[in-house]
Amino acid sequence: MAEANLNNSKLKAQKVLKQYFGYDSFRPQQAEIIETVLKGRDALVLMPTGGGKSVCFQVPALVKEGIALVVSPLIALMKDQVEGLKANGVPAAFLNSSQNDNEQLRVFEAMRTRELKLLYISPEKLLTQQFLSFLQSLQISLIAIDEAHCISAWGHDFRPEYTQLMQLKRLFPQVPVIALTATADKLTRRDIEQQLLLHKPRRFIASFDRPNLSLHVIQGRKRLDSILRFIELRPQTSGIIYCLSRKGTESLASSLQEKGIPAAFYHAGLSANARSRVQQDFINDKVPIICATIAFGMGIDKSNVRWVIHYNMPKNIEGYYQEIGRAGRDSLPSDTLMFYNFGDVIKLRSFAQESGQPELQLAKLDRMQQYAEAKICRRRVLLAYFGEDLGRDCGNCDVCKNPPKYVDGTIIAQKALSAIYRMQEEVPIGTVIDVLRASGKKEILEKGYDKIKTYGAGVEIPFNDWQSYLMQMLNAGLIDIAYDEGNALKLTAASKEVLFNKRDVQLYQPQKAKTPVEAASKPRSRRMELIEGLFEQLRELRKNLAARAGIPPYLVFSDATLQEMSAERPTTELAMRDISGVGDAKLRQYGHIFIEEIISYILEERAKGANIKGSTQLLTFEMLRQGESLQDIARKRGLSAASLYTHLVYLFEQGYPIDLYRYINEEEAHAVEQAIYQSSSDNLTDLYELLEGQIQYDKIRLGVAIWNGKQREMKKS
Repeated sequence: MAEANLNNSKLKAQKVLKQYFGYDSFRPQQAEIIETVLKGRDALVLMPTGGGKSVCFQVPALVKEGIALVVSPLIALMKDQVEGLKANGVPAAFLNSSQNDNEQLRVFEAMRTRELKLLYISPEKLLTQQFLSFLQSLQISLIAIDEAHCISAWGHDFRPEYTQLMQLKRLFPQVPVIALTATADKLTRRDIEQQLLLHKPRRFIASFDRPNLSLHVIQGRKRLDSILRFIELRPQTSGIIYCLSRKGTESLASSLQEKGIPAAFYHAGLSANARSRVQQDFINDKVPIICATIAFGMGIDKSNVRWVIHYNMPKNIEGYYQEIGRAGRDSLPSDTLMFYNFGDVIKLRSFAQESGQPELQLAKLDRMQQYAEAKICRRRVLLAYFGEDLGRDCGNCDVCKNPPKYVDGTIIAQKALSAIYRMQEEVPIGTVIDVLRASGKKEILEKGYDKIKTYGAGVEIPFNDWQSYLMQMLNAGLIDIAYDEGNALKLTAASKEVLFNKRDVQLYQPQKAKTPVEAASKPRSRRMELIEGLFEQLRELRKNLAARAGIPPYLVFSDATLQEMSAERPTTELAMRDISGVGDAKLRQYGHIFIEEIISYILEERAKGANIKGSTQLLTFEMLRQGESLQDIARKRGLSAASLYTHLVYLFEQGYPIDLYRYINEEEAHAVEQAIYQSSSDNLTDLYELLEGQIQYDKIRLGVAIWNGKQREMKKS
């Protein structure tokens, strides 16, 4: 009996996924996680940003009886997720400090009358004795703890109030608890299970790989020029540029605005109202680009961020991974770009040394620096940090696309090491390069560095290339940096081997920075032009609908759904239902509006000479809708009657609202049906002969279409 109930629940879960979320199948591990919760077992889910964590508790909440509690520390994310659920037709609400008394009372009443299936709530609101007592009068279906790493002192966002959540398991021992997070190491995972009193939880650890994200790192020179080019090739897309300082966000936003690019800045120094306004403008696509410190992005469920740029190298890989994860949450191709130079390293080392955990922070910074300087597949380096082996090169990072070329760098290294030696190991990297390139700067001349033998020895090598060579030498142990002596470069035992014992040095050639811009500038096929043109038209429609409804555009449909619409061009409700992300509620609310837009686009492009499959039949349909007869259509379009009857059959079979009985009466249709049964064939010639020519070919074609339609309906029932 229990197994039968579980199977029934699994079938219901599949139906819920399509009905409310518009998807035909679950992503990897989602089905297993949902089954675990439906069995009443606790679960710990570690899944990267954009991996589909929410579905893991939203679907079982809709399958099970009662109301699901979703504990979240992020008010903005609660609001986003509840709005998204409501747009999908799911009865959901939230409770937190942003609501007034009347708003909260309405939520309480909806819970009391069992109108809600999901309640998002902050831990502060949940953990009051009054509310916990109220919950005991309700039927709780499951408890989801989102951002579960917050409960652990070992996590990166520890919140003391989260530790009280263990009360939930004591109060509701039979209710399954699902803890979810995007980032948690082994120690943090174990702590989450203990703190929440999870009972023999099943652990689900998804891959950290986000193959839709390109990974690029380039030298941090002329950053503004690179950013402008990057944005120019991605018009009308949303992106985030992370900067190390508050001043940096303001300066960069101002520079972009001066170039006519709509951008805003965000940092903790702004008032709460100002931060909220910037965030809302970004969510609603009013401002597509935000220059921000790392505080930005937490709690934003915006699915159509197409790129993330790091203006400065992040201080650790955990932060970098979380920040790039804000791009491409809809699984569409998205770009990440990180600028990297020695100045960032110096600044970050200073921050790390001043932190409360200098050894740990410096070790994390070293790993970040190793990633930035990697000359093997960057994704393999990134995943290895999280204990995952990709097993192959990704093909979607700058190293894979542009592998380094090694050269004999012995003479280059000797020139640099000699310069350092002759300047008594007292100068930083910039001064060494200035001497090698004979810059003639005042401070160089004042100190007499223009008199040493290696002054101008590397004048033919650009500054940027020298910086790359010296960084390689640093990584190879040929030089060291005295951070406590003004970042002066120092010789090592290995460097003396190169200088005095003729040890060979291999260096890779600095290459022209290749970012994702090259991929964006490839010639487009006519088919891609049509798809992109329709996508832009649908995106504008989505923006207008969202503005009227006062919701973020991605809550109407995601970019992924619009792209599928643009490629498939559904022009009937039946076809629209097959598009991923179109559930029942959205089909009812928006389906006909988008269908009309798609039809309009197809007909406009056809008028311009585009050859789009099905467009000739669609034009016939539009003319019929406008009240024109088959005879008028045939005359205006120069088509035969047989062609138009073929159009009618095509439109009918594709699900268009075509009444074939306008062109064949019921007696004739019945005669064709009887002939099909008699001959066991729907061949037009056979039927024509069997009917002794009493019904013309075109009407027999319609009769066969009606018969086939009846057969399809019988199979469905």
